[in-house]
Order: sequence, then structure tokens, then C-alpha cells
Amino acid sequence: MSVSALPRSSPESQGVDPAGILAFLDTLESARDIEMHSLMIIRHGQVVVEGWWAPYRPEQPHLLYSLSKSFTSTAAAFAIAEGLLDLDATVLSYFPELDSEITDRRSRSILVRHVAAMASGHLEETIERTMALDPLEPVRGFLLIPPEREPGSVFAYNQPCTYTLAAIVQRLTGRTLIEYLRPRLFDPLGIDQAGWQHDVAGRDLGYTGLHATTDAIARLGLLYLQRGVWNGHRLLAEEWVAEATRLQVKNPKEPNPDWRQGYGFQFWMARHGYRGDGAYGQFCVVLPEQDAVIATTAGTENMQGILDAVWTHLLPAMTATTLAPSPVADQLAARLDGLQLAAFNAKPAPDSSVNAWAGASFRPSGGVCEPQPTLTAVQLHQDRELWQLTLVEDDVAFGATVGFASWRTNLTETDHGSTGVPLAISGGWTNEDTFRAEVIFLETPHQLGLTCSLTNGTFLASWRTVPLRAGPLSALRMPR
Repeated sequence: MSVSALPRSSPESQGVDPAGILAFLDTLESARDIEMHSLMIIRHGQVVVEGWWAPYRPEQPHLLYSLSKSFTSTAAAFAIAEGLLDLDATVLSYFPELDSEITDRRSRSILVRHVAAMASGHLEETIERTMALDPLEPVRGFLLIPPEREPGSVFAYNQPCTYTLAAIVQRLTGRTLIEYLRPRLFDPLGIDQAGWQHDVAGRDLGYTGLHATTDAIARLGLLYLQRGVWNGHRLLAEEWVAEATRLQVKNPKEPNPDWRQGYGFQFWMARHGYRGDGAYGQFCVVLPEQDAVIATTAGTENMQGILDAVWTHLLPAMTATTLAPSPVADQLAARLDGLQLAAFNAKPAPDSSVNAWAGASFRPSGGVCEPQPTLTAVQLHQDRELWQLTLVEDDVAFGATVGFASWRTNLTETDHGSTGVPLAISGGWTNEDTFRAEVIFLETPHQLGLTCSLTNGTFLASWRTVPLRAGPLSALRMPR
């Protein structure tokens, strides 16, 4: 399908001061614990800022982690509008085959609206207990865990709540979330690329696992900002948008200020507006008072730092009136065009040992690679002036050419990752015995550092941010 571009405009013409945007970028790029991957800002329906930190690119989908929850909530909205789903029905009523097993009174009284609002009555995350009780039917495992409080009375960020909401939608519609949302949300909004990780039961996970572009994040935020209307057509009920994005349950015990403003239906309330968010800095911030949407992807554990920078720099930059052309506008445009992650600065292959390195294979140090136990070997191959790094997981191998003081990807103009694991690699030699590389899994927030020793024939691996779902490296990509 062809994807219609969102309208573009200069920041000043939509009342956004470019100096504030530059200050925002300065703050993020000077923070050693924040790695940004993309940024889009929409004001008054116009894209006024967009940038991707190379080697990340606009057309690449990115793992959204728990920002997936807001898309699951939207799927529930469509099911409600079509008369399939009732917020005030019990969860158990949609799984009648479990009725005789679920005997706890509170478990039996959990409503759909309770799981939509993370208010099942449990006091803590139950995902590990849920999966241990029944990995094949997690809804059963979830309902077998008695809530400590009355459903609806207390907040706990609890992944099985969202999984259960997603499972109900998929059961009622007979479709995966991706299949159900394609004609209702993705196609009308012009969202092309999207893929969702699924479980052994074949369900899209709902609480995590959606891969989509930054543009898709921005479009979802704009749909909610416009109260469910897109290009003059109503897609979501205005009543749903109002309910999903208002406080449904209080959460004053959350440690960070923007995580203790309350929770809606798979949306967080914030100090300003509301948002969907996912681990490591995947944000869809909606600011109704400013008529703005801010979409980001990133790879950081300091998510509060990103939001603090939004409130400190971007919010004051959004004025009520059109601004005169700014003397820093060209500076901002050049800055956005030149965004890039720092490449690994190392030396080319040492002349004295180049033959020893060519074709070398490295095993995990100590026999087990703790941070990534599925990685069984790392190999280096020379092709004229280029070096190829290959990752091996038993009988699966994939890799890319190494960039020296730069990033090189394994993507082509015609293949954006459909036939392999999209990677970007930067590396080189720190001395005659040691090769180091940084490997970015381009459809995720994750970067793996590798250190290979020629003397020992071994490698060490370490994550910048650790993938939250166990599995092979070859699965760190959007499902096709």
C-alpha cells in the first residue's frame, strides 16, 4: 500500500521555538546514560521536527516494548464499538472453560475494565508466576493467582493484565491483533510496516512485542490528540478516547514523578498530558493543551531523563502564536540532518597478524556467554579491504560488514530487513590481540558489545540495554 506523508511545516510557523528544540537535543546528547534513536514532533497537525540518529533510519520499525499496550488498548476500543467486548463483563465470562477452576472470589470478579486499567487487585507484577502456572494458557495462570485487594481498588503494573485484554480481543475477533488492527487502524492511518511478537498459543503478546516506525507512533498519538478523528473520518469513539486517557486508578507509590500521575486504559497520565511508553525510551507523548505529539525511540534506562528534558525545553518552546523566522532555524535543520550515534573508534587490522585474524573463529569465554547464552561463536572474515563479522547460534549464522570509525549495515535499497536480521556494526582493533565491535540490532533498542581475543580464541559479550524477552539473537527483529 502507498503511505501518505503527514504534512510538514517549519517549527516557527507552528509556534515552536527552534532554540528550545536545540536545547532539548543538547540535553539529551550530553547525557551519558541516554541514547536517542529517533524524534518526531507534531504541532497543530504538522510535523515540525523529525530526526533519526544514524544508523537508525525513518523506514525501519523499532521494538516498542510496552508502548505496544496503547495499541492493544486501541484494539479493545474497536471491539467495544463493534459490540463484541463489554468493559463491565468479567474476564472469566470470556473464558467459560475455566469457570470450574477459578474459585477465588476476587479472581472471578475481575472485570475487563480492571485489566485495561492495571487494576486487577494484585499488588505486584505477576508475569513470572502466571507463566509458571500455565505457559500454554497464561490467562488461566493469571486467574489462578488470587488478587490481594478488591479488583479496581489498587494499581500494579502487571503484564498479564494487558495480555488478558489482548487475549480476549483475539478470541472474540478470531484474529491476531495485527490482523484485526490492519483494516481498522493501520491502513486508515497510513501505517505500513508493523509486526507483533506472539506466544506459543499463536496470540500476539499485547503487552509488548510490537515493532513499528516512529512515524506510526506519531500517527497513533495524533489520532488520540484529534479525539479519534482522522482526515475527517471518525475511527475511535470520542467517549473511548476520553476514558482511555483520563485517570482510571491512582498510583502514588510509583518512584518517578511521571509514573505516579495515575493510569488510564493502557495510557499513563503525566505531569503534562498523557502518554504511551515502552522500556528504554519508546514514547508517544500527547499534549492536548499544546496541540502537540512527541514520538521518540531510544535505548536508555533513564526514561525520566527524556521526559524531564521535554518539560524543561520543549514545553516552553511551544508558544501560542506563530513566531518570526529564527536565526537558529538553519542550525537546527543541519543538526537534525546530522544526527548519529558515536561509532567505535579503533584501528584497522594490524599488518603483523592480519592473516591470523582472517577466518578466525571465537568461542564464548569460559564456555558460556552469560549475557547472551545462545551465541555460540563469533567469526571474522576478510574480503579485500573489508571485514565481515558473523554471529553464530548453533546452525544459524548472520552478520554484516564492519565499519571502522563508522557504522555499516547489512541492509540494501531493496532489502530493508525482510530476508535477515537487520544489523549495523562498528568496530576495529584496540591492539594486535584484541578486536572489539558494537553490534546494533536495528529493529530493536539493543546494542551488543563484543571483545575477541586472538590469543585465547574467545569472545566476551555485553549489552548496552538488555533485551527483556529471552530468546535467540536471530529473533531480535520484527516478525514478518
